[in-house]
Amino acid sequence: MNKNISTFIGCEEDFAESSTVIFGAPFDGTTSYRPGTRFASQTMRLESYGLETYSPFLNKDLEDYAIFDAGDLEITIGNKHKALAEIEDMTRTIVQAGKKPFMIGGEHLVTLPAFQGVFEKYPDVMLIHIDAHTDLREDYIGEELSHATVVRRIWDLVGDDRIFQFGIRSGTKEEFMWSQAGHTYMEPFRANTFSSLLEKIGNKPVYVSIDLDVLDPSLFAGTGTPEAGGLTYKELEALFPVLAKLHIVGADIVELAPHYDQSGVSTAVACKIMRELLLVMNDRN
Repeated sequence: MNKNISTFIGCEEDFAESSTVIFGAPFDGTTSYRPGTRFASQTMRLESYGLETYSPFLNKDLEDYAIFDAGDLEITIGNKHKALAEIEDMTRTIVQAGKKPFMIGGEHLVTLPAFQGVFEKYPDVMLIHIDAHTDLREDYIGEELSHATVVRRIWDLVGDDRIFQFGIRSGTKEEFMWSQAGHTYMEPFRANTFSSLLEKIGNKPVYVSIDLDVLDPSLFAGTGTPEAGGLTYKELEALFPVLAKLHIVGADIVELAPHYDQSGVSTAVACKIMRELLLVMNDRN
């Protein structure tokens, strides 16, 4: 893999020397409300230079780690199955090289192929899902592959006791009841029990997926499906020290649609979340 000219701040190492590889998956082919997440990764790379590489909250610096930004995939337009296969192939390439994938979506369906690529190497991998929406539908308007079904499709792979959901505040009654039947661990509305993951997960491998619409739209307007009543940034930030103690083998952030927030604040928030998540997955305490 060659160096990407436009990189996320502090992520400019060579592929061979890096422990983590960033790539963008600019796909929003199953967006059910407002499209635009395909523009997130390039917008975030540009806006990331408004940040410092150093996180005073975590006391860690991106410049102390070897991280490679591979740029965006050239996603096939008009063929959902081929697009998902391209994302899975990229993830598999990264994982088989002994590195951790970090994907910038895109809408949330892109998590499925990325998770599948990680699952091949780590069949006992757990999913931490931070989101406003359950994403547990069996199908959405007859489609089994949708950003509204992505976590249900991951459950098809891993089964019960492997999926942990936080911040959820929107979904059908059937989705909430299905989770409550013991299929996933869900804390609706908040993430006050997040630290319990240290005991529940222990040293098992973890894939982390953060849907940015978990944040309240009063501070994060740039998303395709805003849902009132979400987490504040400070509430989300409090999760990172817990994540730093887990064995993260892959991660993504999804559902930034930058053009719905002309102020650029949503993109700036997304960049900071990405910086913190990159830091904790590269420096486990």
